[in-house]
Amino acid sequence: MQTLILGGARSGKSRYAEQLALQSQKSVVYIATAQAQDAEMQARIAHHQASRPVEWLTLEEPLALAATLAAYAQPERLLLVDCLTLWLTNLLCLEDSEQRLNSELRALYALLPQLPGELLLVSNETGLGVVPMGELTRRYVDEAGRMHQHLAAQVQQVIFMLAGLPQVLKTL
Repeated sequence: MQTLILGGARSGKSRYAEQLALQSQKSVVYIATAQAQDAEMQARIAHHQASRPVEWLTLEEPLALAATLAAYAQPERLLLVDCLTLWLTNLLCLEDSEQRLNSELRALYALLPQLPGELLLVSNETGLGVVPMGELTRRYVDEAGRMHQHLAAQVQQVIFMLAGLPQVLKTL
């Protein structure tokens, strides 16, 4: 099963995804997309790393998500990606962002229907607020919204986290 887990900051989405991964009893590959570019982010990453089971394989992949999923997916394995909006941000900050973003998104969308095993995709829902003032921020919100809509149509399950409570939006 492929599940998209959306929610705002500190909504419990990562914790919930990790609980689902533990409950699956499968071998888990945790694909982290964050980049530690300052001390505060380094501390956040260290906290997340320390909270994960030691038997989980953790991969740091800020850009080539589809290729990483394809390389590690297996029928008896669960892949947990945290988080898609950080991945999107990484791509938007590249010099060739337009081309690379489109290429990576197409690769991800094409891969999902044939991906073996279980997949949990964690992402921040950023479209619930006002329209941002800055051009890059507006682009980010627009791209994230389009990505979430596309993924929600493709995956079997969509869950929205609110105050630590999972709200099932779609299940097949």
